[in-house]
Amino acid sequence: MFLCRYLSLSRFQNHLPLRIRRLLGKNPNPMTHFSTFSENQTKPHEKVSKLDGVEHKTLKLNGINMHVAEKPASGSGTGSGKDPIILFIHGFPELWYTWRHQMVALSSLGYRTIAPDLRGYGDTDAPEKVEDYTYLNVVGDLVALINAVTDGDKAVFVVGHDWGAMLAWQLCQYRPDKVKALVNMSVLFSPRNSQRVPVTTLRHTFGDDYYICRFQKPGEIEAEFKKLGTEKVLKEFLTYKTPGPLHLPKGKCFERLENDACALPPWLTQEDLDYYVTKYDKKGFTGPINYYRNIDRNWELTAPWTGAKIHVPVKFIVGGQDLTYNFPGAKEYINDGGFKRDVPLLDETVVLKGLGHFLHEEDPDVINQHIHNFFHKFL
Repeated sequence: MFLCRYLSLSRFQNHLPLRIRRLLGKNPNPMTHFSTFSENQTKPHEKVSKLDGVEHKTLKLNGINMHVAEKPASGSGTGSGKDPIILFIHGFPELWYTWRHQMVALSSLGYRTIAPDLRGYGDTDAPEKVEDYTYLNVVGDLVALINAVTDGDKAVFVVGHDWGAMLAWQLCQYRPDKVKALVNMSVLFSPRNSQRVPVTTLRHTFGDDYYICRFQKPGEIEAEFKKLGTEKVLKEFLTYKTPGPLHLPKGKCFERLENDACALPPWLTQEDLDYYVTKYDKKGFTGPINYYRNIDRNWELTAPWTGAKIHVPVKFIVGGQDLTYNFPGAKEYINDGGFKRDVPLLDETVVLKGLGHFLHEEDPDVINQHIHNFFHKFL
């Protein structure tokens, strides 16, 4: 969640040697544009009952049983088996369900929409070993899923958010042949920095209470979350909209002033929250948090891709209030040419003012239009 894109730490520009900072260049990026979103435009969206037509199945893939939600394309000319496929990849602490608005809207436009629960989440298997949650494991799951839904001979459109965006970047690096085009949200591509071990640098920069640092010791943060209760933990994460580092002091996670209650935003109903709570009560947080426990292992495993670029057509969307966008170095990376250098086929970067981290839920209509407008170019 949130600052995942900086795990390679190439975005810590103020802490890097001058010779590296100079590589980012100073040329403005003409492809970045801003859209304004007013807080009072937010409104409640469709309830779970409106998700009729979503099919659920379990597929045996890459050694695990993966739960996959699918909404077939609707409308004239669909259903022939040739409908374009969109694979949606969720982040933390989410599930396939985070894409409910996109699946409904884009299936009506002729896309076959597919959204799995990633390994460790929801109704997908959760391997016990921490080391079973590396980039290579999870991207392996995604490649197997793409092969299963395409009979192994087609590329698909991909949409990612948060950890899902990080995984989508990795998928594009390892298997660009599987991705027709990518819409990624919140988490910028971050090239591997061979000089800095990620967690050590995060701890030095943000302290031991920084949430990624708190997630490293197996069982510790889970015990604290259990005391707080699943609903409170999920509610706090999903409603977080502060453009600054998230700290979880030991024994004081999510402490608030007595009268500072955590209220649900208009885009997240109690029914939505209840669905998440039901699944996390059943599966727990260990699987999802194990992704964070593999940050340094991922850094080691991806050494062969040091200096690699993304050679897939990309549209990037981020909320103006997302703390990932407000992180030191992020705006410079976008505007000074670094992002375009590392992602040569970057078509556009869209900054949606007024939106936070969960932008695809906060204003799904706008996000759906951006996704369709971009993918339609490749049909």
